Amino acid sequence: MEYSVTTLSEDDTVLDLKQFLKTLTGVLPERQKLLGLKVKGKPAENDVKLGALKLKPNTKIMMMGTREESLEDVLGPPPDNDDVINDFDIEDEVVEVENREENLLKISRRVKEYKVEVLNPPREGKKLLVLDVAYTLFDHRSCAETGVELMWPYLHEFLTSAYEDYDIVIWSATNMKWIEAKMKELGVSTNANYKITFTLDSAAMITVHTPRRGLIDIRPFMKAHLNRDKDKELLKLTQYLKEIAKLDDFLDLNHKYWERYLSKKQGQ
Repeated sequence: MEYSVTTLSEDDTVLDLKQFLKTLTGVLPERQKLLGLKVKGKPAENDVKLGALKLKPNTKIMMMGTREESLEDVLGPPPDNDDVINDFDIEDEVVEVENREENLLKISRRVKEYKVEVLNPPREGKKLLVLDVAYTLFDHRSCAETGVELMWPYLHEFLTSAYEDYDIVIWSATNMKWIEAKMKELGVSTNANYKITFTLDSAAMITVHTPRRGLIDIRPFMKAHLNRDKDKELLKLTQYLKEIAKLDDFLDLNHKYWERYLSKKQGQ
């Protein structure tokens, strides 16, 4: 089958192209092999900008890959992706990239192209809480075997409390099938005490090129089989979200220092 790609620019990368092809074909970026994209005689890496490929108008590229049709594939750990940075594995650095023209253009295109499937309508007057799946809702690399063991302690209590003040969105740099399967396994998508407004997968992402990356907001839930009996991070985060829900907006907040903010409020 032949598709036309007209929405990408020279500032987009090979990974952006793969993400776009994923929306058309259902083939995950890590399973795609693009024939005809080369730099100095070698296959172009994911971070290469399309402008560097010197492609002529109407150039045809062959994509080879297999869709993940089997639910077994998505019930396991998410596929490793070297192009997605885990902000819990890097040093504490400040990133100033949000106002770069190339990134604003990418975001603008994603807003226009990405189709959000609303599961439950947003509620008037509620703020929005977006949660990453891996290491935030559960530890996907633990040797624990069941959803209950993998799940961050007090997850359902946290989401129940958050739902009182926030509409909840689940995000992951993986595919939608995997997200849906994990939410069902953890009992998130079927819990009667709260509702998920919508979910976002890797197709909603953009790539960002900068030597300084990421901010750490909360400590990750890792080694679930060892830590679930003593980890109380979500209980504290529940209190923080309850405190800041009283604010009109979050423009003056730095979530990096959420524990300091909570301690100050509780000491008043």
